[in-house]
Amino acid sequence: MPTKKVKDPEIAEFEAALLGSVDQALRGEYAAVHTPDQIAARKPGRPAGSTKADAKVSTTIRFDADVLAALKAAGPGWQTRANDALREAFAVKKAAPRRTKVPVRGSISG
Repeated sequence: MPTKKVKDPEIAEFEAALLGSVDQALRGEYAAVHTPDQIAARKPGRPAGSTKADAKVSTTIRFDADVLAALKAAGPGWQTRANDALREAFAVKKAAPRRTKVPVRGSISG
């Protein structure tokens, strides 16, 4: 004689809760459900206006080991501090350009 399968009450409760949460998601109560067509229609990348107009530029620069160690020793934010120091150094030079006399070889002094 075939035996009747008895569902574990814990499993039945879990299934009911799972189906209830799927229904809530489909109604948009707690989360939006996106179809494949909606996902494909989205534009890739960051949303418009979410980037700064004067965003920083990524580059590679080579420092002497001791200079880099000193920058990093100051702790987190060393790249920002290095950027600020360079900005200050070049701003000073822009405000007051340095003029150096270049000696001319072979000139006659007289």
